[in-house]
Amino acid sequence: MVALPDYNRNMRMRGISVSTLFFVPALLAGALALDAAPMTKLNIVVKTQAGAPVDRAAVIVRWHANKKHPRASFGRNVRTQFEVRTNQEGSVNVPSVPQGSILIQVNAKGYQTFGKIFDIDDEEKLIEITLNPPQQQYSAH
Repeated sequence: MVALPDYNRNMRMRGISVSTLFFVPALLAGALALDAAPMTKLNIVVKTQAGAPVDRAAVIVRWHANKKHPRASFGRNVRTQFEVRTNQEGSVNVPSVPQGSILIQVNAKGYQTFGKIFDIDDEEKLIEITLNPPQQQYSAH
C-alpha cells in the first residue's frame, strides 16, 4: 500500500506554514500602520463670558489633514468627524481623533457661533471655549 495520506498531510502542513509566513507580517504591518497615526482625545469646555457653563451646545469636531499629519498616515476606519452636545457642566469628551489641524465649531441658542482651527499635537487636550452674546442687528433700510 502506498503512503499517500502522509504525503497529503505534509503538503497541507507545508501550505499552512507558507500562508502563515505571508499572513503574519501583513497583520503586523497593518497594526503598525494604525499605531503610526498619532491620536488625541479632546475635552472641550464651553462657557459664557461670565464663566457659566453652556449646556446642550452643539459641538462639531472635524479633522483636517496638514503637512505634519497627512491623511495617508492612518486607515480608513478612523473617524475624523464628531457631532456632540455639551452636558450640564458645559463639557464634552470627544473620542480619539487624529492629531493635526482640528476645526471646532460651537452653536448654542442665544450666543454667537464659534469656529476655530486648532493645531493639536498632544495625546490629550483640554480646550476652553468662551461664547459671546449675540451682536446688535443693523438694517440698511
